[in-house]
Amino acid sequence: MSSTTRLLKQAALEQGFDAVGIARVPAPHQSGESSRESPSPTSLFERLRHWLAQGCHGTMAWMGRNPERRADPLQVLPNCRSILSVGLNYWTGAAPDERRGNGRIARYAWGEDYHRLFKKKLKALERALQSLEPDCSTRSYVDTGPVMEKFWAQRAGLGWIGKHSNLVSPAFGSWLLLGEILTTAMLEPDEPGADLCGTCTLCIRACPTGAIVDPYVVDATKCLSYVTIEYRGDRDSLAPDLQARMGNRIFGCDDCLDVCPYNAFAPATDEPAVHPTELTRGPNLARLSALSEEEFSRTFARSPIRRAKFGGFQRNVAIARANEPKSRTS
Repeated sequence: MSSTTRLLKQAALEQGFDAVGIARVPAPHQSGESSRESPSPTSLFERLRHWLAQGCHGTMAWMGRNPERRADPLQVLPNCRSILSVGLNYWTGAAPDERRGNGRIARYAWGEDYHRLFKKKLKALERALQSLEPDCSTRSYVDTGPVMEKFWAQRAGLGWIGKHSNLVSPAFGSWLLLGEILTTAMLEPDEPGADLCGTCTLCIRACPTGAIVDPYVVDATKCLSYVTIEYRGDRDSLAPDLQARMGNRIFGCDDCLDVCPYNAFAPATDEPAVHPTELTRGPNLARLSALSEEEFSRTFARSPIRRAKFGGFQRNVAIARANEPKSRTS
C-alpha cells in the first residue's frame, strides 16, 4: 500500500469513521466489466436509466436530472481517478420503544443529522489528502450529490449491495452511513466487495409493501421510506391499503434492514451523535400531533426528520394514529 493511501485511511479512522476503502475510477476508454469488479459506469448508467424509465423514482424528479452525470464521476469531477468511500456505524444496540401510542422512526434518524457530522469529517479528510497530494482536486458528498454512493462503496470494498438495494457490510451489517471523496489523485484501490446474499430472501419477504419488486430493485413509490420522507402528497392521495401497511411508521422504515443475518454480530457504535433521544426512540403520537409548525422546526432543528417537512410528518402521524389498533406493542 502506498504511503499516501495508508496515511489517508489512517486519517479516516482517526476522524471516527468505522470503514474506509478506495475505488479506482476507470478511464473513459475502460468501459467494460470484469468478473472481479462491480459494473462499470457505462452499464451503471443503463441500469439507472431503466429504473427511471419504469418510474421507480416516483416524485423524486432530481433523480432523473442528468442521470449520465450521476453514473459517471468523471462528469462530476473532471479527471477523477479515485473515490475514497467511508462508512459510519449507526447501530446503537437500542431497541425502538413501540408501546401502544408510540410511532416508529428509522434508526438512522434517531440522533443528529448525519450530514452535519459527515461534512466536518470529510472536509478534514480532504485537507489531509491535499497535504499529501498538493496538486490533486477533491470533492466530497454525503448522499446529496450526483454520486451513486452504494455502488462506489461496494467497489471500494466496504461491503456489497444487498437484495434490498442497501449496502451490507460483513463487519457492520446494514448499519453504515456512507460518504465519499472524489479525487484526481491516483490512490491504491481495494478489492471490490463480493455479494454474499446467496439464496437469502429475508429482506424481500420482510418488506411490508412489496417494494423490492425484484432482487436488488426497489420501486420507491411503494417503499415506506419514500412515502414517509420524500412524498409530499396529502393523506387522501395515498391508497387506503398503503396507509394501513404504514402501521406506526412515521419516518422511514427499517424492516428490510432489521432481518439481515449479517446484523447478528454488528458492534454498537461509539459515536454519540447517532444515539437516540427519548423522543426519537419512542415518539409519542399524541404529543407529536399537537406540535405546531414552529415547534416542529425547533424540535427537529438538528435532525434528519426535518426532511419530511411539517405537513408530511403530520400526515404520517395522523395515519399512524389511525393504525394504532394494528400497531405492534411491546
